[in-house]
Amino acid sequence: MSAILVVNSGSSSFKYQLIEVESEEVLASGLVERIGEESGAARHTTPEGSWATETPIRDHTAGFRAMLDAFEEHGPSLSAHPLSAVGHRVVHGGKRFHEATVVTDLVKINIEDLSELAPLHNPANLSGISAAQKAFPGVPQVAVFDTAFHQTLPPAAYTYAVDSALAEKQRVRRYGFHGTSFEYVAGATAEFLGAPVSSLKLIVLHLGNGASACAIDGGRSVETSMGMTPLEGLVMGTRSGDIDAGVLFHLHRKTGATFAELDELLNRRSGLLGLSGTGDMRDVVQAASSGDEAASAALDVYLHRIRSYVGAYYAQLGHVDAIVFTAGVGENNALVRAGALAGLAELGIMVDPSLNEAAGSGARVISAESSRVKVLVVPTNEELEIARQSFAAVSTE
Repeated sequence: MSAILVVNSGSSSFKYQLIEVESEEVLASGLVERIGEESGAARHTTPEGSWATETPIRDHTAGFRAMLDAFEEHGPSLSAHPLSAVGHRVVHGGKRFHEATVVTDLVKINIEDLSELAPLHNPANLSGISAAQKAFPGVPQVAVFDTAFHQTLPPAAYTYAVDSALAEKQRVRRYGFHGTSFEYVAGATAEFLGAPVSSLKLIVLHLGNGASACAIDGGRSVETSMGMTPLEGLVMGTRSGDIDAGVLFHLHRKTGATFAELDELLNRRSGLLGLSGTGDMRDVVQAASSGDEAASAALDVYLHRIRSYVGAYYAQLGHVDAIVFTAGVGENNALVRAGALAGLAELGIMVDPSLNEAAGSGARVISAESSRVKVLVVPTNEELEIARQSFAAVSTE
């Protein structure tokens, strides 16, 4: 039985899943972390149990050796599940990559070139690809890009109103992210509703520590909230989301803040964290329910921003079949779901409180019977989407 190994590489860690192709069963998963530090760590999980070790892990290549040791010691056997491909999450594909792509030397050069648009992510993704090539010589490596799903955005949606020649030269435009999640959820929503994805107009809200919205028309992304970088759009755990660019000029003039300091401020010290002191929505909700005014204000800002995007995307689509919540916050926080859509009854959007608050783990309806627009919770599975796209990429070669 062949399998796909899905890898998500960061600068000091990587996650992996081994997924059987036909059944789409997760045979094993794991995390290798603290790469480059004195004490690295590796965790490996199968249906039979979970194991953890601590050992120095110098680089990603050493991390892959630790992963291979875990497979050899704890299973499942990779010889019994030969790899059809290794699928890699790559954050930024610019406007060059429209689909999952088998990695060649030229593809690696292009990913490296696009690192200026994702300096924290693409170099780490490349490290994972290079390590996997050493660990699995002869096995196809496939790059699956977060941005690819949004290559269907129309020019009016991806163009910023700045000097066009400068924008073209410096690659300034909206790219969008969370593409593998949106693509998976669109397909899963269509399957749940028993309708072809080509017939549906959806607003999908991917709400986690990072958060973005996407308007999907017939399975194609036509609007999305993240922009040239993942900073734009919704309020997030530590990112500001939308902000007047003039704020940066003001802060620079008044405080002398450098570009690096402003980058740090907006990406790591803003959002829920900047407003309430914590970037974890669970803590924000708990604090707000206990009367914490800062947490309550942060929650109001967060929900206000989501409603603004829902209204805007409704206008762009002209008709909406379903609004879909997904990712950690979207799947698990009933208060956020209810608050995000509060006051939208005139648009035919009504959440049923009992359905919304009922425990559940799969795809489910949470809208009232009288709601013209269905409201759903559909769990995302980005790893499975990467596995599917990776297998399709090597099957068509």
